[in-house]
Amino acid sequence: MLPAPRFSFLYRVTIRNRLTWLFVGVVAVLLFGVLSLVFVLQSTTSQREFRQRLRERAQVTGYIYLEKDEMRASAFRDFEKKYLQALSNEILQVYDATGRVRFVAEDERVRLPDVVLARIVANKEYYFQLGQRQAVGLFYQDNQGDYIIVAAAENVYGQRRMQSLASIMGVIFVVSLGVIFFLGRGFAGRALAPIAALNDQVDRITARDLHQRVNEGHLRTSERDDLTRLARTFNRLLGRLEASFEGQRTFVRNASHELRTPLTSSIGELQVLLARERSPEAYREGASSVLGELQQLKTLINNLLDMAQAEGNVPLTDEVRLDELLWEVREGVAPAQRNRVQVDLGDLAELPDDPAAFVVPGHRGLLARALGNLVDNALKYSAPDQRVLLSLRCQPGGGCVVRVADAGMGITADDLEQVFQPFFRSAAVRGVVGHGVGLPLAQRIAALHGGTLALCSEPGRGTVAELVFGGLAAEA
Repeated sequence: MLPAPRFSFLYRVTIRNRLTWLFVGVVAVLLFGVLSLVFVLQSTTSQREFRQRLRERAQVTGYIYLEKDEMRASAFRDFEKKYLQALSNEILQVYDATGRVRFVAEDERVRLPDVVLARIVANKEYYFQLGQRQAVGLFYQDNQGDYIIVAAAENVYGQRRMQSLASIMGVIFVVSLGVIFFLGRGFAGRALAPIAALNDQVDRITARDLHQRVNEGHLRTSERDDLTRLARTFNRLLGRLEASFEGQRTFVRNASHELRTPLTSSIGELQVLLARERSPEAYREGASSVLGELQQLKTLINNLLDMAQAEGNVPLTDEVRLDELLWEVREGVAPAQRNRVQVDLGDLAELPDDPAAFVVPGHRGLLARALGNLVDNALKYSAPDQRVLLSLRCQPGGGCVVRVADAGMGITADDLEQVFQPFFRSAAVRGVVGHGVGLPLAQRIAALHGGTLALCSEPGRGTVAELVFGGLAAEA
């Protein structure tokens, strides 16, 4: 099978060609309009000049015919040769008041309809078409009586002149379009050159070198503002892509490490247990250690799945009562730690009149996971004898605030800026079991529900986590 022929550059659908043809089309319409107007004006002028010549011929014919009886024959012939220069296919006729032909000048007689004669008498001067000839009729009054003088001829010279003018204009139109096409193509290429340069720069950037940026300072164009904005938009996009790719690589690296550690530990523990015969107590201790590692692995996997779910399209169709959710989260805490969690809904005077003020549209399971992670962190990083306060307040301006406060070790200012990065763990808490996923997950769940999560902490004095839903979150 033969390959399809390649079209020339004239037929490629590119912005340059579109701009060129658009430019040619606009100029062609304007040029055609101007040339047509000139042609119409010239045709009108030629028609007016020919009618004036016909009128003069009719007037001279009438004068000669009516006055020739008073002139000598030789003088009349001299006058006729001098002034009556014949037109092409000319007809000169004189009618009397009764419509009878009184004079025909060297041509066959043409009988005019009575209607035309009546119009000439009524209008005194009447122009009409007589076959291929243009004609004029004049009503002439003389002392000898009333006469109708008709002069008709073909405007051969005017027609030839108009045909010549049309040919010249056609050539000018075609040549002008050719010149305009190449000028327009050059203009479009020059105008689009900075965009082509910008495109070449972007095309050289791949997923492996997202750190590169489009050069904003060397755009050779007078439209610097628009193209600079386009280059900056590309650079911002590249920045977001670079941050996203880097975050993804960091996430995969940390997640692989966190997943590999409990698996490696569990496999090693089982290999040790199977290396030789041991006592039932040793098997129980080893199985308990493996179970703990697998439970941590399960928790990590659940957090990762919830984090992925929080980034997707989650249907927020549940009507979640936040006051009920607080009690559910408390009941979900291990029985040994449950008494340390105190729920505070405020005084009776602080409770809203409408219980619907506590309702938040969303995903109940994800909201429970976010609050559960905050409570688990508060319990984990507090002393066993310290309580965790889980409170809920409705604000007068609209919106609800959920606070999880503890009096634990707190977070330093430097670590506070990084706690929402997945898998980040401060050096001060490396000895505490965890993966650094709870706070990032809680923040993403809050954002999914149109809320915000903020931390306020002071080392040695505890941490307060605030979940804000509703109007306050929008203002924030």
